[in-house]
Amino acid sequence: MIEISNVSKTYGNKPVVDGVTLNLPRGGLTSIVGPNGAGKSTLLSMIARLMPMSAGSVTVDGLDVTKTPGDVLARRLSILRQDNHVAARLTVRDLVSFGRYPHSRGRLTAQDLRHVDDAIDYLGLGALSERFLDELSGGQRQRAFVAMVLCQDTDYVLFDEPLNNLDMKHAVSMMRLLARAASDLGKTVVVVIHDINFAAVYSNYIVAMQDGKVIRQGAPDEIVQPDVLEEIFGTPFEVHTFGGRRIATFY
Repeated sequence: MIEISNVSKTYGNKPVVDGVTLNLPRGGLTSIVGPNGAGKSTLLSMIARLMPMSAGSVTVDGLDVTKTPGDVLARRLSILRQDNHVAARLTVRDLVSFGRYPHSRGRLTAQDLRHVDDAIDYLGLGALSERFLDELSGGQRQRAFVAMVLCQDTDYVLFDEPLNNLDMKHAVSMMRLLARAASDLGKTVVVVIHDINFAAVYSNYIVAMQDGKVIRQGAPDEIVQPDVLEEIFGTPFEVHTFGGRRIATFY
């Protein structure tokens, strides 16, 4: 379990994340939703120790992220950030291999190579494995980065806006893949996402933030309610049920 206790991040006198206390459940897919500026990505970055906290603590299965050695934490938790660009001209296989660095420090063993092959196969990238990243479409490149993160083989996998710059087809494919990774591979997947309907369809749990605070959390059916969504996003919604799932429309 990821336990977040009274975590804050301030810039000057302005709180971006304001005293958040939250337990992210182990297993399944949890989506963190909310309007722009709600503090979602900042919270995720502090969980992953990419950004220092102004106050509070985060533990991952009891390990304090600020005190745990980097290589130990990197074998337990991984993250794919929004700015997942690389300057070097790498093949897909080269990129995915970076996921094994916390385990092998760049000296890939036979076991590491099996993990690389498994991640490439799981993401359906076999035919593209020797292609350079700058030769791929946006959707293919995003899948390659996801393969790298899954190749790290951590229990907890964090994704910050993984649907950015993807069209509808590739966004659906990506959310299906992340939900399947949680189910098939036993991962705990945490996703920062803007689209409430993607969160509703693919999540097991939803956390809603506003102005740096957690204002709602629960199962999708608890969050995807007209009054709750209006409270979160500040605009009226209608909610309909299709195929047993609640879908929101706004007007």
